[in-house]
Amino acid sequence: MSTVQESVQVNVPVTTAYNQWTQFESFPQFMKNVDFVTQIDDLHNHWKVTVGGATREFDTTITEQTPDERIAWRSTDEPQHSGVVTFHRVSDDETRVHLEMTWSPEGATEKIGAALQADDMAVKKDLSQFKELIESNGFESGAWRGDVPREPDATGR
Repeated sequence: MSTVQESVQVNVPVTTAYNQWTQFESFPQFMKNVDFVTQIDDLHNHWKVTVGGATREFDTTITEQTPDERIAWRSTDEPQHSGVVTFHRVSDDETRVHLEMTWSPEGATEKIGAALQADDMAVKKDLSQFKELIESNGFESGAWRGDVPREPDATGR
């Protein structure tokens, strides 16, 4: 498994940053390796990504969502992919966005890229592009303010 953690500080209120992040279908605007995201319903998305010339498609489920605080997800099948993005109020007009993602590299290209931390660099660039997008707009393109309670783990907690 490969884990990536990156943060960016954006000069917009926490609600604006959070609302924009809930617009999953807009991810290709700031995530270089994301070809498209199709939102199936409030909890499920279908992704197509291209990394190092390798294309993969997968479905994810939102496992927890608290407005203005966090969104967590996991893949519904192989390859394993999960993550959480959290939003931290720095001031009325500043927010720190922190992304932690874990995924299972497949094939030689992805494994080498993970070993060389190419995924870390890509996520850092994506967050920088998110900052550019949300600050240049100054407002979100939409919002989903629903609350998804945390899924219990295998132990029922």
